[in-house]
Amino acid sequence: MKVYLAISTALLLIPYPMLGQGRDHKNGHVEGYVPEHGPAPAHIEESHHGPEHHGEEHPKFNDAPGHPAAPHVHPDGTWVGHDSGRADVHYHLDHPWEHGHVIGGFGRGHVYHLAGGDPRRFWFGNFAFTVAPWDFGYVGGWYWDRDPIVIYEDPDHIGWYLAFNVRLGAYVHVQYLGLL
Repeated sequence: MKVYLAISTALLLIPYPMLGQGRDHKNGHVEGYVPEHGPAPAHIEESHHGPEHHGEEHPKFNDAPGHPAAPHVHPDGTWVGHDSGRADVHYHLDHPWEHGHVIGGFGRGHVYHLAGGDPRRFWFGNFAFTVAPWDFGYVGGWYWDRDPIVIYEDPDHIGWYLAFNVRLGAYVHVQYLGLL
């Protein structure tokens, strides 16, 4: 009976540290706009381009003065840069979900703080991710040891999630690498 009680208690306490993961305990909230939900699915048309686009420049998304050049979200919930209308070969994965699916929460109620790394591998809590290589140019201003981020499911690119940086109001495609 004691063993059963010890195991039950341990199982209840394991997820406990994740409940507060990333929340700003000083204020009880995180400063900055956090989208209520991820982007709506785009009407994707399959691209007939090959997997490589040599010499192609990254698009700039600064659609108004003061807006970031990276894909971003307007305060009205508009996801700028996620409505291209075609499958983007830059986000094709031969083995989507090869490390499993994110088991933490998504969206506004789940703000995490980056705890280390760089675009090739970063983490928070026990979760590791990588930024899509095509999106590396959009994360130059990220603070990999503290920025608040929110993870959303990507409705259009299989195997990818969207990491929204609350401080910058911008987002990038990220792939889940599994638990640390």
